[in-house]
Amino acid sequence: MNNKKNKLSLAIVSALAITSIAMPTLAEESKKNEGLETITVTSQKRVERVSEIPIAVSVLSSDQIDSSFSSSFEGLQNLVPSVSFKKGTTSRNSAITIRGIGTISFSVAAEPSVSTVVDGVVLGRSGQAFTDLYDLERIEVLRGPQGTLFGKNASAGVVNITTKRPSGATEGMVEATLFQGNEYKIKGKLQGEINDSAAASIVVTKSGYDGNLYNVYNNENVNGYDKQGFRAMLDLEVSSDTKALFIFESAESNDDCCADVEGLPSGRNPDSKAAPNSNGIVDGVADFDLDQRLVDHDFESRTIDNTTAFSVQIDKELGDYTLTSITAYREWENTEYREGDFTSIAGDSTDLVTFDNTPPFQLHDVGPQTWRQFSQEVRIASPLGEAVDWQAGAFFWKMDSERNFTRDASCQNNGGQLNDAISNYLMTTQGVDAPTDTEVSDFISAEGITCNANDIVSATAYMRTEFVNWALFGDGKYHVSDDFRLLFGARYTNDEIDFTHTRISNDQYGRRGVGVRPATENTDFAGGTDNTNTSFKLGAQYDINDESMVYTTWSQGYKGPGFNVFYNMAESDTAPIAEETNDAYEIGYKYASSNFVFNAAIFKTEIEGFQANNFDNSSGVTLTRLTNAGNVSTQGIEADFVWQASDNLTISGGLAKVDAEIDEFFCPVGESCTDRSGLDVPFSPDLKYSLATEYVTELEGMNIIWNASYVYTDEQVATLPSNIGEFGPEVQLPDYALLNASVAFSFNDDKYRFTLIGKNLTDEQFFTSYSGDGFRYQVPRDADRYFGVQFRSNF
Repeated sequence: MNNKKNKLSLAIVSALAITSIAMPTLAEESKKNEGLETITVTSQKRVERVSEIPIAVSVLSSDQIDSSFSSSFEGLQNLVPSVSFKKGTTSRNSAITIRGIGTISFSVAAEPSVSTVVDGVVLGRSGQAFTDLYDLERIEVLRGPQGTLFGKNASAGVVNITTKRPSGATEGMVEATLFQGNEYKIKGKLQGEINDSAAASIVVTKSGYDGNLYNVYNNENVNGYDKQGFRAMLDLEVSSDTKALFIFESAESNDDCCADVEGLPSGRNPDSKAAPNSNGIVDGVADFDLDQRLVDHDFESRTIDNTTAFSVQIDKELGDYTLTSITAYREWENTEYREGDFTSIAGDSTDLVTFDNTPPFQLHDVGPQTWRQFSQEVRIASPLGEAVDWQAGAFFWKMDSERNFTRDASCQNNGGQLNDAISNYLMTTQGVDAPTDTEVSDFISAEGITCNANDIVSATAYMRTEFVNWALFGDGKYHVSDDFRLLFGARYTNDEIDFTHTRISNDQYGRRGVGVRPATENTDFAGGTDNTNTSFKLGAQYDINDESMVYTTWSQGYKGPGFNVFYNMAESDTAPIAEETNDAYEIGYKYASSNFVFNAAIFKTEIEGFQANNFDNSSGVTLTRLTNAGNVSTQGIEADFVWQASDNLTISGGLAKVDAEIDEFFCPVGESCTDRSGLDVPFSPDLKYSLATEYVTELEGMNIIWNASYVYTDEQVATLPSNIGEFGPEVQLPDYALLNASVAFSFNDDKYRFTLIGKNLTDEQFFTSYSGDGFRYQVPRDADRYFGVQFRSNF
């Protein structure tokens, strides 16, 4: 507890110190307070003030996003206390949680609990949006179910990303950012008016980073990235009552991410230079090597992404009504290269793999996948000012994916599996009927067949999935009086899911490997399911006065069924996973004056059929399978504020106190389990808060902009508890805090800006994700102190 107090004290002292540097100048340059800029959002499908909408929503403006100097959501999530980002070994496995709820799964036939929307287009996987973020107008994070207004429902919330539309003025911008570690980002934009009825823009970005880890095997940095992309927009006034927005985007990334460090001793190669400085588990407590920045890998973990996207939005006035249509197509290619044995000496030994860490085994994965999605949304909105304001819409969404996944791994014979494989080989290829043990032994000797660590076997799984979703939805307000409104909404959803899974052994003799099923377990699965759901929203909103209001809502959330389709899928995984539903209750208060904005909400959400990776030991080996793991609930309080303390000083902050826990645990079939009620849900810190300041010093011909921010994230668990109701010490991630600051020098009405940037000034080491095996962890870029500069020119 003292440690937390010290961190908060440090943040406050640092913020005040940065602010006080320019105080004398402020006194000299004082002017009349012009108040806070009005924050508007489109999360209710209309342009509205955020202080007036009856929903818990956090808004990151363009300036806030730019001031964070973060190119991905991993950095931006620190600015929204209710949000956590779980980074996977590839972008397709990364996940967002809101109020402690999200879906973390390797399955290609499961949807996220948190929906991600970019310019009105719903994405099939959250990872599609987070390869790179640039030229954004705002990010809105809506907490709780949002199905009555958004095309694709989600049980936990929505991240609504809006990019900048072209303006009529002909202008451009170039920006270059450079950080320590050879990290850079270059961005350019050109926009302007084509004619009286058309404006266009094009944004180009290129970025790269060597990485924050060092591979002692080949003396190279890893955990970096190489990204490039562009976005083109055409904003067209077709007629006096019809507008159209065309968006085309293409992005590529080649990241040697995400290498897992050995944060606790694995025992696989204790003589390696990359062995952790750790005593392991001591008296039930993990001695994490949070300073670990070395890996020893002979196969490079890498993710290659290619995205192509096109959308057109048409807005047409039909008298006093507005008709909106959004048509979109996206294609996402994602290829995963994964180091699965996490050593450089794997597969070299002629000894038998026994899983007692001698000898190490090889396990290397390659998995390309292609997603194609088409969506069509149509909405009609009533005019404002009537007794009832309403919107209604229809939504169609289809996504299909194709994935093949090949694993090359050491042969496994610790249980006599070689004899079984050769027996099957003799029956299926040699025509031997029920070979005897002697015949099998003679054949093994004659052919010189071995099954040791240096005998590499492989298998390939071919997977296909198809999602078809359509829905009807509506949302409205009934104005009982000028100050009091009743809220209502409804949604009908239809889901259809189909999959195929074919896994084939590539080994000549069909042998089993570490994580490689033998030829006797080749698969030819196919399945499908469908489901419908009707969900509702009811609430009330009351304006206390011109500056404040209260609201209360009850809403139902829904996430469709799925299947646990992954590389080593077995017969037990072919049954469908039921839908995930929830009831969410919320009471909120909002206040907005010319210089102070405050929002607060108390919430409780009860989730049935929570879709999560559950522990399964029924095969004798501990696996995690996507199942309806149980019923969970999340409750707590959130608050955020923005205060224009003076003409030149702005202070903002936020807090989320969340208790996400298991209410009822569904034990896997064939397992013996103890009750896990009351235990935490993964990646749900109980406390997260932030504090930020901005101060502007006005000089002749130049402004100096001082920024500082502090974010604290409480300790959290990284998996569901085991079937005996325990969290291993290795999955309990410690708390951490980040202090960032920047000083910008703005010239000639911000035509030129030069910024000095400091990230993680207290040099706080931490892990954000636990990857498994009792020792593997992810180290984010911000887990070390580093500095940078940025230059921007507007013309």
